[in-house]
This record gives sequence, C-alpha cells and structure tokens, in this order.
Amino acid sequence: MDRLDRMQLFVRVVERRSFSAAAADRGLGRSTATEAIKQLEADLGARLLERTTRHVTPTLEGQAHYQRCLAILSDIEEAESAFRDSRPRGLLRIDAHPLLTRTFLLPKLPAFLERYPGLDLHIGQGDRLVDMVREGVDCALRAGELADSGLIARRLATINEVTCASPAYLARHGIPATPAELEARHLCVGFVSSRTGEVMPLEFMDGGQVRLVALGSRVTVNNSDTMTELCRLGFGLMQAPRYRLAQDLAEGRLVEVLPDHPPSPTPLSAVYPQNRHTAARLRVFLDWVTEIFVRAEL
Repeated sequence: MDRLDRMQLFVRVVERRSFSAAAADRGLGRSTATEAIKQLEADLGARLLERTTRHVTPTLEGQAHYQRCLAILSDIEEAESAFRDSRPRGLLRIDAHPLLTRTFLLPKLPAFLERYPGLDLHIGQGDRLVDMVREGVDCALRAGELADSGLIARRLATINEVTCASPAYLARHGIPATPAELEARHLCVGFVSSRTGEVMPLEFMDGGQVRLVALGSRVTVNNSDTMTELCRLGFGLMQAPRYRLAQDLAEGRLVEVLPDHPPSPTPLSAVYPQNRHTAARLRVFLDWVTEIFVRAEL
C-alpha cells in the first residue's frame, strides 16, 4: 500500500469511526487496514487516532492531518481529471426515502448508469436521519427544513403535502371544516420524529399563518409506510406528500381533508458533508437529481 492509499484509508477511518467499516469501504481486510494506519503514524511520528473497543476518534494531530489529506486528495482528483477521461468512477453512497427513490430515481437510473459506466451506486433507505459522516454516506435527499448541521445543501424542489383519512374514519368522526374542529373529536396516526422522539403535530395553513395541531393517537409509528396503512385502516388523520398518496386518493381508499387549509409545502434538498471533497461522481449525481426534480410533478 503506497502513501496515497494510506491517506485515502486514513480519511475513511476518521469519517467512519471504524477500522472495519473503512476497510470494507476500501476492499481491504481489517488487519491490513490496521497495519497501514500504524505505518502511517510511524512515518509521521505522531499518534493520529484514539482507539477504544467501540469507537475510533482522531487526536488533535489526527484531525489536523485529516483536513490536510482532504485538501490533497481533492487537488489530486482535480489534477487527474484535467489529463484523462474525467468521467466519474467509483462507488457513491446515497440515502433517500424508499418511495421517493422508487417514484423518481429508479425509473431514470438505467440511463444515468449507462451514461457513467465507471460509477457504482449504493442506495440506503429509511425514515431515520443518517449520520452521514460516520456512516460513510456521500449524499442524502432530505425533506423538511434543515437544521444547522454543518452539511452543504442544494435545494431540489418543494413538495406539496396533503391531509387525509379513510372513508370509514370520516364516517365515524365526521368531516372537519376548519383546523379548529380537530382537537375536540379527531385522532391522528402518530408519527414519531427521529430527530426529537416526539409525535409530530399536524400542520395547516390558516389565514396565511402556519397552525400546529397536536392530536391524540391510538397508535404511534416511526415508519411512513406503516403510518399510511394505519390511515387506510381508519386509525386517524395523517399528512404526507401528495405524490405519495395520489393513487389512494384517486381510488377512494383515502379522502383529502381540509383542502382549503393544506400543510405548508415541504422543501426537498440534497445534502452532503462540507468536509467531503466534491468528487466528480458526486457532482454528476447532484446535477442528475436536480434535473429530475425540476421536471417532477410534486
């Protein structure tokens, strides 16, 4: 393993906080990765990593070396792209909601990968917010307002939301005419936020202002597919992107509620770590998803 290989491995160990995960990312055995980092530390005459049974964290010297490595690797990639075919190569790890992926990305994925034959893609999926740096994710598609997390964000689109319930639920509880009527006689399917651990309130535009309404729930969940199925079964109101529920609404399994007081639209962004050099594979992916959502019906 040469000096550049050790540098790339060290960057991955710092980001993944794990020798095993970094070794797997680089296609190495764990013992090979461990020995390579020991050799790097010996060459530099400095301890770069603190190792415990559960985590690996950079020392002060290690953090400083990590930042220098990022700059060097970025410069090397830019220099090489000027003298060779600069088409992107390698593995890109992204994270996106399953339905968003199936609806918008997968239909156009064959053409994207045909355009870039040297590019491989790993797609992680779920409702939780991933720790992008620790889990080695290069780019995530996230809906909602972004916290000040140190991530770089590119706004892709604005998603229209809808409030709905099943016909059976509305037959039992009535159809509300205003958000003010909800608290007295209605329930929701409670969706627990992965960020706060609390059930998220329903949100309505009322007189030009956003109004939050917290309703009781017989059942709470942390998975949006389960939430939708519970809504179909009559457990309460729910709010979700309109594209997600379009077929249910068209076929009568769900009914839109309070259409004159919709939830405020939800921004959709592509985010990536600011300390991750923007490789060609990430740049082309960002351009691709931007083009997809410019044309999408949301």
